[in-house]
Amino acid sequence: MGFDVAAAREAFPILQRQVNGKPLIYLDSAASAQKPRAVIDAMRSAMESSYANVHRGLHTLANETTDAYEAARRSVASFIGAAEGEIVFTKGATEGINLVAAGLGARLQPGDEILLTEMEHHANIVPWHFLRERLGVVLRFVPVTDQGELDLAAYQDLLGPRTRLVAFTHMSNVLGTVNPAQRLTEMAHAAGALVLVDGCQAVVHQPVDVRELGADFYVFSGHKLYGPTGIGVLYGRAAALADLPPYQGGGEMIAQVSLEAITYADPPHRFEAGTPPILEAIGLGAAIEWLKGFDRQAIAEHEQRLYARTLEGLAGANWLKVIGEAPGKGAILSFLVDGAHAHDVAQILDRYGVAVRAGAHCAEPLMKRFGVTSSARASFGLYNTEAEADAFVEALTKTQAFFA
Repeated sequence: MGFDVAAAREAFPILQRQVNGKPLIYLDSAASAQKPRAVIDAMRSAMESSYANVHRGLHTLANETTDAYEAARRSVASFIGAAEGEIVFTKGATEGINLVAAGLGARLQPGDEILLTEMEHHANIVPWHFLRERLGVVLRFVPVTDQGELDLAAYQDLLGPRTRLVAFTHMSNVLGTVNPAQRLTEMAHAAGALVLVDGCQAVVHQPVDVRELGADFYVFSGHKLYGPTGIGVLYGRAAALADLPPYQGGGEMIAQVSLEAITYADPPHRFEAGTPPILEAIGLGAAIEWLKGFDRQAIAEHEQRLYARTLEGLAGANWLKVIGEAPGKGAILSFLVDGAHAHDVAQILDRYGVAVRAGAHCAEPLMKRFGVTSSARASFGLYNTEAEADAFVEALTKTQAFFA
C-alpha cells in the first residue's frame, strides 16, 4: 500500500510552526510524539458534546461517554491482539509496571529473584528496587554487549530456580535495539518465571501481537503512540490479571462494600479505581484508529530509510560516536559529539529548529555501561522526511563546528 509522508504530515498541526525562525524538525518522538488532528478532535468533541463520568451514570451523556471509553479499550485490544478484558487503562506505562510490581510483591519472599537488563528505562528498574528494599528480593541484570545487544548466553545462565519474574524492554529507548521478545519469553517460561515486557517504543514502530509474543504482561504509553499524555495500557493474560490483588482502592474496582468486608470486581475494572482518564482513553483510541489507517510495515520501512540516510550523511564524521549499533535496530540515533556536552549539542541544534533529546534518557545504568553520563538522541517518527534527515545532518555538522 505504501506510505505517503506528506499526507500524514498534514494531520499534525504543530508541524506547521517555526522554531527560532526555522521550520520545526521534531526528532524527539521517542520521548513523546506529536498528536494528529484525529486525536485533538476526538478529545475536544468528547468535552464539547458528550462528557460525563463513565460506567455508573444512566443518563444520555454518561452512556455516550462510557461507550466511547469502552470503544477505546476495544481498539487497544484489537491493536495488540488481546481480549477486551485483558486491557487495563492506567495513567502511563510506569503505572502499569508499578501495578504489577505491587501485585507480585504480595507473594514474593526474601531471596526470590527478578531478572532485568542493563538497558531498561528507570520505569522498569525502580519499581523492582522497591521490592528489593522492602521485601529482600534479589535483582539480577542481563549485560549488554558493545554493539548494544543483550548477552543471551548470560541471560540463560541468570535464569534460575528462584527467578520469579523477567522484565525487559521490547525496544530500547536509547539504543534502538529490538530484543527477541518471543524467544526471551519462552526461555523465561521454561524456567518457571512470569514475563513483563516494556513495549513503549516497540508498539509504535512495529506490529505487536501479544498472543504470539506470549508474555504475561505488556505495557505501553499513549503519548509515544501519537496519543495524549496521562494514559497508558497494561495488557495482562486473563489468568495473570485474575491472580493479581487490587493495586488501589476506591470506586469502580469493587463488587460490594460493607462496613465489615469488601469484594473486588473482575479485571480489568479491579485495577481502575476511581474516575479513570476518560478523555485520554478516548484520545488514545482515536490515535490507534488513525494509525490503523496506514500500512504499518510501510511506516517502519520509511523510518528505517530516514535512519539509514542520516547515518550515510554522517559517514566519515570522526567527531561523532554512535551508541548502539545492533542489527535490525529501530530508528533511534543516540550519539556523542567530541568535546561537547550533550545538553550543549541539543541547545545549539535548537537554533536550527531541530528538536532532539539530551541527557541520560532515564537509563543511567545503560549510560554507565557505555562509560558516559549522557548522550544526545534523535528519534524518528512517521511524520519525519528525508529533507528533515538531511537538514539534521547539516545542522549537526554546523553544531560540531562550535566545538572544533
